[in-house]
Amino acid sequence: MSIEARLEELGIELPVAAAPVAAYVPVVLAGGLAHVSGQLPFVGGQLVTGRLGEDVTLEDGTAAARACGLMILAQLKAALGSLDRVERIVKLGAFINSTGAFTDQPKVANGASELMAEVFGDAGKHARSAVGVPVLPLGAAVEVDAIVAVRA
Repeated sequence: MSIEARLEELGIELPVAAAPVAAYVPVVLAGGLAHVSGQLPFVGGQLVTGRLGEDVTLEDGTAAARACGLMILAQLKAALGSLDRVERIVKLGAFINSTGAFTDQPKVANGASELMAEVFGDAGKHARSAVGVPVLPLGAAVEVDAIVAVRA
C-alpha cells in the first residue's frame, strides 16, 4: 500500500508545507538522508503557543507534537514528491517549551512518534530526543525536527 493510500485510510490530510520563518530551508537532502528543519505546531491554521506545565495541558502538548509530525510529513512530500520515497524515519528531535518542574517531555513527544509509526509501520519507529526548553520560536509549545532515510 502506498503511503498516500495509508494516509487516506487513516483519515489524515496533510497541511500545506509551511514556509521558513528565518534563513534556512525546510529540508536538505544529503547522502540518502533528508534532514527536516524544526517544524512548529499548527492546528486549524493557528500556531499552538504556550508552555507545558504552565498554560498548555499534556493532551494539548501531545496534539501539538502530532501537528509538528504532520508538518514534517508535508515538508517531506514537498521535497521528495512522494512519501513513498521514505525508507525509514531515523530520528526525531522534540523540543518542548516547558517549566522547570515539567518532566513529561517524552509523553508530549509521543504525539509525533506515534504518528510516524501509524503512517510508516515498523519503518516509522525511530531514535528520539525529547528535551525541555524555556522558549521556542514564536512562542510555540513544541518543535520537532527529523532525520529520514530516503530512496533515490
